[in-house]
Amino acid sequence: MNQVRFFLLMLVFATVLNACNEDDPPLPDNLAQFETTEQGFESDKAETEIKVTLSRAAETATTVTIDLAATGIVYGTQFTTTPAANNNSLTVSIPAGSNTGSFKVTKAANLFLNGSETLKFTLKSATSPVLLGEKTALTLKFSSIVSAGSSLKLNGGEGGANAVNSVFVDFSNNVQTSVARASWDLGFYGGTDFRVIINGTTGATAQELTKTDLTQVTAADTAGLRSVLLLSQGTGSFENVDDVEGDLTKTVIKAISATDADNKVYIVNPGNVGATTKPWYKIRVLRKGTGYTLQYAQIAETTFKTLDVAKDASRNFSYASFDKGAVEVEPPKANWDMEWTLATYKAALSATSSVPYTYADFVFINHLGGVEAAEVLTSTVSYDAYAESNITTTTFKKDRNVIGSNWRTSAGPSGAPAGVKTDRFYVIKDAAGNVYKLKFINYTSSDGGVRGYPNIEYKLVKKA
Repeated sequence: MNQVRFFLLMLVFATVLNACNEDDPPLPDNLAQFETTEQGFESDKAETEIKVTLSRAAETATTVTIDLAATGIVYGTQFTTTPAANNNSLTVSIPAGSNTGSFKVTKAANLFLNGSETLKFTLKSATSPVLLGEKTALTLKFSSIVSAGSSLKLNGGEGGANAVNSVFVDFSNNVQTSVARASWDLGFYGGTDFRVIINGTTGATAQELTKTDLTQVTAADTAGLRSVLLLSQGTGSFENVDDVEGDLTKTVIKAISATDADNKVYIVNPGNVGATTKPWYKIRVLRKGTGYTLQYAQIAETTFKTLDVAKDASRNFSYASFDKGAVEVEPPKANWDMEWTLATYKAALSATSSVPYTYADFVFINHLGGVEAAEVLTSTVSYDAYAESNITTTTFKKDRNVIGSNWRTSAGPSGAPAGVKTDRFYVIKDAAGNVYKLKFINYTSSDGGVRGYPNIEYKLVKKA
């Protein structure tokens, strides 16, 4: 009898469970669309990337078909696309597990344009079950534009709180540029001073030695440096990282002297991204004319490589990787306004002391490129109501950390979920004088987002 009762009980349980499963709401449609409806293609760029995004990761490999119509410019002669177009149509593949695909538009060499040329791209179809979203048409203008505003899902990439990319955003051109954080190790300043930065987005650290010859530096010179050059809560020193406020007069690598004998060897811990950890390096930087010469090798190596790095006045920094040599990271300084990334900042140990600490979801403004920003509380004026008349009472700052991590909360010890702070927004004045208001929509599952892919919205308040 007990066995019969048990069988009937399990039958009822299974019936209820199946009924609950049948009542579960279906997933919302997975929609393909462009990131924005208008994008600028600056005259100083040879190619630009256009992204197609899905509202969630593709369950299977997905193909999106896109039609193109050119005005004032000829395909194959004055521009091409990758992948190539056939009969004014091209296809973009989005792998399973990804929510982003892209294609590139490349100008022909030595091309002269008057700035009125455009390309219109229209999403035609997507592999089932993916459907088309709202932003099915994008106009690419062969000139800089001043966007009226848009919404973007930033492509921080996989890794969640340890997302693999830094993302640079240019509001006026509706462009985001994602760059792998681990793709560079040193940045060489393009301004009048001779300064070199280490990669704060990977938690890199450095220590000056008294030696000036790389071949005389061995593993013995790293003795006692492990606790100093490894950043974690409660360890590390601000003396081993670049100034967390972005002051270039306080880089851990001292100003590069015109006198070679004054330029010492440094031990560099390149930091890490996720489980990827690079070996420590020894480096020395010298001046070469108006540029730099980098000498570098792994600690135990008895010979070293050299790399000449020319200054580029159009960029804040020119970058180098210990693995690949010269690499491109941030866009030209006139072509970006803010950077979302992981960053070395500071964490308080007490009311009077703090240590360097790596923060996820940190936002810098392009302070070296002339961008300014302000934080505005909604108790003063709402995001929607903020208008040109409010600009005169807005206090703009040139500090690169104006936004920082102030736009969000982390999961608290009391169980409070992480999420965007809805009591504030930001106002950005770009280097050209255009003023945008910016708000963060979400960034984690607690507020409807996906960690590593924060959503933002921005609107033009005043055109320069």
